[in-house]
Amino acid sequence: MKRVLFFLGQLNDRDVEWMLQNGNRMMLNSGDQVITKGEAIDSLYIVISGQLAVYVNSSHNKCIAQLESGDMVGEMSFLESRPPSASVIVTKPSTIFQISRDKINSRLLENAEFKANFYHALALFLSNRLRGTTDQLGFGNPEEDDLLETAVLDGVSQAGSRFVQIIHRFSEAA
Repeated sequence: MKRVLFFLGQLNDRDVEWMLQNGNRMMLNSGDQVITKGEAIDSLYIVISGQLAVYVNSSHNKCIAQLESGDMVGEMSFLESRPPSASVIVTKPSTIFQISRDKINSRLLENAEFKANFYHALALFLSNRLRGTTDQLGFGNPEEDDLLETAVLDGVSQAGSRFVQIIHRFSEAA
């Protein structure tokens, strides 16, 4: 769940409320494909509960990552407007928060503060993911895994309550 906290910690309450009002809850079953390698996607996703697997080959026989509550999906394609380099498949029944690229892009054009917060949030999220990958490959410094800047730490503490708010909102809709 740590990763979504980097993202939500950089947004303000208005940003999160806007996302809640403009996103959708998706209930997915094992085997459902969220993202297909090479096919354009039109949304950004946050895993609320469940488990997804990331595969880079079309036979889906080698999982390169497991995604669980608090992970984001589709952020790289959102930033680059390029098709995904991996497929993402549900491995356990999952609930996912989905918000469309069109809605996010409209908000980015209308609200400069949201734009700054959103891109800063994605940068921190992706930086954290890259550090994790570097560590996984054996090139990182494990002693630094839990070190955070004070400014990021302040945002992360607020982000926990924001993520709980998202979970609660979508639990009510069930």
